[in-house]
Amino acid sequence: MSRIRTRDGLTLAYESMGPVDAPPVILIMGLGAQMHVWPTSLCQQLVLAGYRVIRFDNRDTGASSSLDHAGNPSLIRAWLAGRLNRGSPIPYTLKDMSRDVLALMDALELPSAHLIGASMGGMIAQRLAAKKRRRVRSLTSIMSSASIPRLPVRQWQVLLQLAKRPASDDRRAHRHYLSRLNAVMGSPAYPMTEEEIQQLAERNWQRQASPHGVKRQLAAITHAGDRRRLLRKIKVRTLVIHGADDPLIPVTQGIETASLIPDARMRVVLGMGHDFPEALVPKLSKMLIKHLNKSEKRWVKRHKRRVSSSEPQRGSATSPDMPLSHDPMAWLDPPVSTESPGSSDSHEKNPGASIRSETGTK
Repeated sequence: MSRIRTRDGLTLAYESMGPVDAPPVILIMGLGAQMHVWPTSLCQQLVLAGYRVIRFDNRDTGASSSLDHAGNPSLIRAWLAGRLNRGSPIPYTLKDMSRDVLALMDALELPSAHLIGASMGGMIAQRLAAKKRRRVRSLTSIMSSASIPRLPVRQWQVLLQLAKRPASDDRRAHRHYLSRLNAVMGSPAYPMTEEEIQQLAERNWQRQASPHGVKRQLAAITHAGDRRRLLRKIKVRTLVIHGADDPLIPVTQGIETASLIPDARMRVVLGMGHDFPEALVPKLSKMLIKHLNKSEKRWVKRHKRRVSSSEPQRGSATSPDMPLSHDPMAWLDPPVSTESPGSSDSHEKNPGASIRSETGTK
């Protein structure tokens, strides 16, 4: 594990795997989750596919800086400020967290990278893809949304449970906390083993941050409000992955996200909840590697075009940064299909966006 210091004076802890000259992939984790929630086996699969993989702890998480001096924000005030477009009453915003990613890229001398974000990390990655086009080679948004999900009472209760981290240094308290969350948010077709839960709980306990950090991050999400207009500005090649059985952010939120991003590919994984169990790694790594390989080829081609000519040629219909399709609903044209883990991805040849269900096995 290494660390960098941002211009804001924050310390970000990160890990880098793979050759430093390989195409970089940055993994951005979700609400209160430490970097190692990204399965190491998934990172290794991406490295074997020829990529440099970088995962890191967001601010207020794990071994990165805790902002306890910023206090314990009010989620209701953050929600109202976001709806009324008022000044932020919160410690920091998703915009600030996206600047952390750029600071990490600058420190590692990465002009651009592929971004893979989960949940809150997907929101951060979406913002960067929309605002910093030249720095994002591709976007993968996993179990995320385009706005604050319109959740029933049960889902809000899950969020509040997530925000209530154990303040005790007792290992048992952290194990109980993670076991409780896994029971609520886990993937029914890909359940975590007891050994996985215990290992994850032990790492969390060893690298625990402030128990109020989750609430500060949740305030940033709440304040962000509706980002649907922002998502329509995304031009990079995008893959949206969502679990059909996600109890925290409903799959309809993932479908909406894909519908807003021009040419986005949508993959619905049956039996997947709001977690990353080891049993899901083979399926996820296959989808991610295919997306990264195609995105990297497109990025290299467009980069060469930018180098050869700083301006589009006269008479050209598009510039290197324009999307292949301007229809945000193009992905609805192909019928929804269900494939088994071993089936071929035949309609990836379609240049329009697509939606597919990926089956889970018990």
